[in-house]
Amino acid sequence: VLGSSPVTIVVTSEADTWDIDTSPCLGCGQFVDWDKMPEPPQPAQIPRDVLGRPPKELKRLAREGCWGWSHAGRARLYPRLIQQVSCRLVTPDALVYRDVAGRLFGKPSVSSHPLPEFLEGCPMPTYCLNPHGVTALKKILICVGTLFPDITHSPLLPALAALLLHYSEDEAQCFESVSRLVASNAPHAGYIDQSFLAHQASCMTFGDLASKHCPAAHKLIAGAADNVLEVYSEWLSWLFPGLPFGYAVRVLDVFLLEGQKVLYRIALALLKQFRLSVGPAGLQGSDIKAELQAFVRNIAQHVTVDKLLERAFGIRLFSRKEIWLLQMANRKALMERGITVVQRRPSFHLAVDMQNFSSSTVTAQEMRLVWSWIPERFSLFPPLLLFSTSQDGCSLQRFYTCCEGYEPTVLLLKTTEGEVCGAFLSSDWSERKKSGATSGFFGTGECFVFTVRPEAERYEWVFIKKPELAKAVPRPRQRSPSPAPESPLGSCRDSRSSSPNQLAVPSPQRRGRLSPFLAIRHFLLPSKTASMFMSGSRDGIVIGGGGGQALSLDASLLWGRTERCETFENPPLCQENFQVQLLEVWGFQS
Repeated sequence: VLGSSPVTIVVTSEADTWDIDTSPCLGCGQFVDWDKMPEPPQPAQIPRDVLGRPPKELKRLAREGCWGWSHAGRARLYPRLIQQVSCRLVTPDALVYRDVAGRLFGKPSVSSHPLPEFLEGCPMPTYCLNPHGVTALKKILICVGTLFPDITHSPLLPALAALLLHYSEDEAQCFESVSRLVASNAPHAGYIDQSFLAHQASCMTFGDLASKHCPAAHKLIAGAADNVLEVYSEWLSWLFPGLPFGYAVRVLDVFLLEGQKVLYRIALALLKQFRLSVGPAGLQGSDIKAELQAFVRNIAQHVTVDKLLERAFGIRLFSRKEIWLLQMANRKALMERGITVVQRRPSFHLAVDMQNFSSSTVTAQEMRLVWSWIPERFSLFPPLLLFSTSQDGCSLQRFYTCCEGYEPTVLLLKTTEGEVCGAFLSSDWSERKKSGATSGFFGTGECFVFTVRPEAERYEWVFIKKPELAKAVPRPRQRSPSPAPESPLGSCRDSRSSSPNQLAVPSPQRRGRLSPFLAIRHFLLPSKTASMFMSGSRDGIVIGGGGGQALSLDASLLWGRTERCETFENPPLCQENFQVQLLEVWGFQS
């Protein structure tokens, strides 16, 4: 027994078929229980020159299910598609598998083979495999563990191997396909997380995307779960092994062409559909995780696979590079919390305990909702009160002194009418000094404004909901290697555009800056007025600009104004002209 989970031991004898599959097999299917395989409702029409089509058209065909109902078509296409995946120069192939498997399993005497430690706690679905296929799957995973000793945690890998085995000629071909996906080195387009650190960073990234693209579902989960991240940490299991086989292979069709971003899209579509399935009465039980898993298992009762994929690709996500930057920032935050590359499980609880939280503007329950809105990498850290007018006085200079050096911050204010609103501010207030005498705007697209009372609502950067309005800055042609996990993201080269319609954000100079995610320099924006996040001067502070100001406070911090602005497309956050009863600024205690 390792830790608290038993290790599965595969015991073999002479009677078991542990000899290596070296005989050429015409077609596929020797590992499949055909009684379990779903019957195709219609014959597939696969173009003969499908592999010669341009990548964009190939993606379209996969999304539309061109080979969705052809088992033989998948058997021909999968190995060829995977051969096109860019991977490390030295990657184990079918010949290596036959050699290693022969040494491991070729002895006729009884022997035992433990499954790799990276499978501890990971589900190993078998889908429609027959007993021979289940044995082959275990052999493949054991060889993966032998030849890729750096893998320490990989929940996706067993499901991926099982699905590919359905359409493989033999074990060796399946192993080679899995190996190429494991060894992929395509920039910003990974396939398989191979450590707990990488997997947890993916979970946090999904949480960030869910918060932005599924606000209704996110609000439902935040109200029902004590730990939102714990719910989102199961997002991958909604797909594998959660989805039925017929849905899972359609996901695999597009995954092989588009990488991990596809999985985010489909999980977000499932989350949106789950919210639609919950009636006006709300959730029926108290276990939101169990309800989500049950919903996914019975997905066919709610939406067809074609409609699910259509909705998934209707979600306008940011570029693959931008999502990769977010994932790297989440990874860095986890490392600051002590998670290492070789760690298999967290040695502590990652969630923030709000039980001892105390504020004069919001309750612990309200702060928990606000905390669920902020990027996952910051919500790992407990809130730290930096400034309060009740303790530090109504002084703008004191506000700056207390808040400078902290990034990001959460501003909360309560009006004399009892209304509560605020803002999440991604940049250090000291950035204002770089504008010189003028009061320029700074910050990134992670800034947002919100209301807490009387109604809780969040208003994000307009380009999050309408990414089509902004174009990503084209990547340079040369391929740059991914930074090592220990490399500070703040060391990235400044790539500001000289366009007069694009706000430039100074490149970070301090070590430890967490993220350039949604930095303005990554986008070609049609107008400056939709990217005015935060500004400060001796006369006051402004949050949100363009056609109005989402929130502005004078130098006394006693009087303010709120109106619609183009940056956040928000309504007034409270009474338009208001008097401040209390103002607080919270940072993050690392």
